[in-house]
Amino acid sequence: DSGEADAFISNVTVTEERKEKYDFSTYRLDTVAFETKKDSGIQIKEPKDVAGLKVAVSSGTNQEALLVKWSEQNVAAGLEPTDITYYQNTTDYYLPLASGRIDAYFGPNPSSSFHVAQAGETEIAGTFSGAGDALQGEIAVLTKKDNGLITAVNEAINHVIENGTYAQVLDRWYIANQAVNTSVVNQP
Repeated sequence: DSGEADAFISNVTVTEERKEKYDFSTYRLDTVAFETKKDSGIQIKEPKDVAGLKVAVSSGTNQEALLVKWSEQNVAAGLEPTDITYYQNTTDYYLPLASGRIDAYFGPNPSSSFHVAQAGETEIAGTFSGAGDALQGEIAVLTKKDNGLITAVNEAINHVIENGTYAQVLDRWYIANQAVNTSVVNQP
């Protein structure tokens, strides 16, 4: 907003509210993941599966909003609430997860998938759309609304998709399952 940067690229989900102020060019699916200690036996396939678990999350994220909503739904259905704990940085959850002080971490799938592949001490216990239950969200580069830059960004993303570089990058970071077939401007 200050004009110090022309574009922002950092796990930003396209939303209708954000499209009022920014233009977006999508580049991957918005998938969030539950990361657990390896061989914990925890599987999270639906909101009721977090009932009674101690789950870490970063404050102010889509993951936090989903987790709070699911915990409230579970309590209303007579299930235990989720014990939600907060960590400022993504890497701050590694020690409590390894020591059993938390059951799971709920965060962006790319960082969790990479951590699982690199450390070998954790596993993905479930994935969900970061947009919630209604649709599959997408992550995008954003620019200020109507400044014209998003067209060039979109063309560049589609170029690397077409020439195969995009697939190589996603493979490198263990997130090929989040690929989009084409980058689109201002789509949810």
